[in-house]
Amino acid sequence: MPKVTVDGQEIEVPAGATVLQACELAGKEIPRFCYHERLSIAGNCRMCLVEVKPGPPKPQASCALPAAEGQEIRTDSPMVKKAREGVMEFLLINHPLDCPICDQGGECDLQDQAVAYGRGGSRYHENKRAVTEKYMGPLIKTIMTRCIHCTRCVRFSEEIAGVDEIGALYRGEDMQITTYLEKAAAHELSANVIDLCPVGALTSRPYAFEARAWELKQTLSIDVSDAVGANITLHSKGREVMRALPRINDDVNEEWLSDKGRYQVDGLTKRRLDRVWVRRDGKLQPAEWTEAFGLIAGALEGDKAGIAAVAGDLLDAETMFAAKALVNACGSQLTEARQTGMTYDVSNLAAVNFNSTFAGIETADAILIVGSNVRWEAALLNVRLRKAVKAGAKVYIIGQEWDPTYPATFLGSDLKLLNRIPKELGDVMKSAQRPAVILGAAALAKGALPAALKLVDKFGLVREGWNGFNVLHISAARMASLMLGFTLPGGMGDIAAAKPKVLLSLAADEMDYAPYAKSLKVYIGHHGDKGAHHADIILPGASYAEKDGTYVNAEGRVQFAEKAVFAPGDAREDWTILRALADALGVTVGFDSFGALQAKMIAAVPALGEEGLADYGALPKADSGAKFEGELAGYPIKDFYLTNAIARASDVMQRCSDELLHGADVKEAAE
Repeated sequence: MPKVTVDGQEIEVPAGATVLQACELAGKEIPRFCYHERLSIAGNCRMCLVEVKPGPPKPQASCALPAAEGQEIRTDSPMVKKAREGVMEFLLINHPLDCPICDQGGECDLQDQAVAYGRGGSRYHENKRAVTEKYMGPLIKTIMTRCIHCTRCVRFSEEIAGVDEIGALYRGEDMQITTYLEKAAAHELSANVIDLCPVGALTSRPYAFEARAWELKQTLSIDVSDAVGANITLHSKGREVMRALPRINDDVNEEWLSDKGRYQVDGLTKRRLDRVWVRRDGKLQPAEWTEAFGLIAGALEGDKAGIAAVAGDLLDAETMFAAKALVNACGSQLTEARQTGMTYDVSNLAAVNFNSTFAGIETADAILIVGSNVRWEAALLNVRLRKAVKAGAKVYIIGQEWDPTYPATFLGSDLKLLNRIPKELGDVMKSAQRPAVILGAAALAKGALPAALKLVDKFGLVREGWNGFNVLHISAARMASLMLGFTLPGGMGDIAAAKPKVLLSLAADEMDYAPYAKSLKVYIGHHGDKGAHHADIILPGASYAEKDGTYVNAEGRVQFAEKAVFAPGDAREDWTILRALADALGVTVGFDSFGALQAKMIAAVPALGEEGLADYGALPKADSGAKFEGELAGYPIKDFYLTNAIARASDVMQRCSDELLHGADVKEAAE
């Protein structure tokens, strides 16, 4: 490890570090625009200039200069200060001074650096450059006259997203950043370029002119649009969530966020259930809580055990625990969270977990994906797989073809193929040091889990320091529900067979309600979606943004989210509704506050009280007689932008679906 001196302070830096990184290790803040630690080095803004000896008698770009033994680095010399001021002056020659009307105002890197290195006035008296606006789709608003040619957006699209959609035209001062043929950026991570843009050239179209950064309250939360569990910050103003931005968590989402997780938040205020409804004479009519509770109690009179609960995909662990406590107190065991009808064995949670972890899958050198469109089911995991491929991994996919953004070999869609492993696949997997299998929801639905466990021994998926057997869920609530024992051996079939008198639908908007025609269907949720349309009684609940809660992602990582805003109207946090219902039914659930509920839940499942990866133990022994059967005709997600009730209520997500997936020409309406 080389030793360098930064402003008189001697430090040791890792081999291969740059001078910029060495300065940061020494606690020095180096201004930059083009440099980003997760992107390749461009070295084209020159803002990070420092003085280095031995070396030429001039400032050097610290982002592109390797740190070497014996270097003396100055970040505060008069030469450095003058050089940075010169760079800033050049950047401001063409950059419009429109901070008061720019959405980047208050969180702009150029603004911040201009305070430190900018002049009081401009010496440039010629005409400024102007650039015609580009169209980058329904999510990204462009004012390209503000662009400083840092190329962060270009490098993100090429290197991280793996989609060559954004590039540059012309050279020098005439250079322009644009999408290919000025079409919309159509990949699932496109809006991350807004965060990367150090100026106001790329801003959020849906958020344009809505609020200023300093007006917003920030709340730490978890994205529930998929099972990745991306760490986010909800920015709210009053009682409305204005935007969701990613938080840095290298183990989960790095610092990226899918477009759906970012932009579905406008659906939080639309199509909301904000009062109690009861169906009378075939029509839903407004009612009071006491009336609704009375009807539920009446339906169970004489047989409290005739109650069942089905959990939706967006639920927190506390809500599911409260529902299970209520159902169990009534003498029933009828709870299920796999609302679409899957029945895989959950007696060993290691068998249904993403054991490699999201960060760990980057180190795999051979990957077999079975029945998963990873790009739609977990867009941020696809970024990790792309990294693995760039490091040399080979990827094979069984299922209908999709564009993975990296080289991959599709082997067809017939699962029977895996009963006799093709030689090419077998050789690659067996010779790999860190082989991995990813089993998706489409394969689970075909009952492929028992047979997939045979691949553990066949490919040597488990070895010292490595577990390559992975199941990828698509529901944010799935792993928490499995940890809580919220499932039945026969899945939804067991609940239908029991013919419950009362069915509690906990925001279950994807289930089939046909088998429950004779049941009293009670919907506890936040949006007027499918579940509400089938309900006999609607009790308005809270969304993920309106309550504290515990979530467990697909890799078994326990994470906590905080309440950002209050639920609208008469809506209540779900656990309070279930607690009040317990009183109406005359049963005891053992908690009167959220703290007591959480404590009781943690006492029952201790792993839910500790942030981080839960320990599910070793994989079960595979059934030697299990066989792969069935054709994977498709994947569960048919429309990336409309997978849950919040997204379906979102105007932004609806527009993305119309324009980006179904080819609707809505560009003019947006302008």
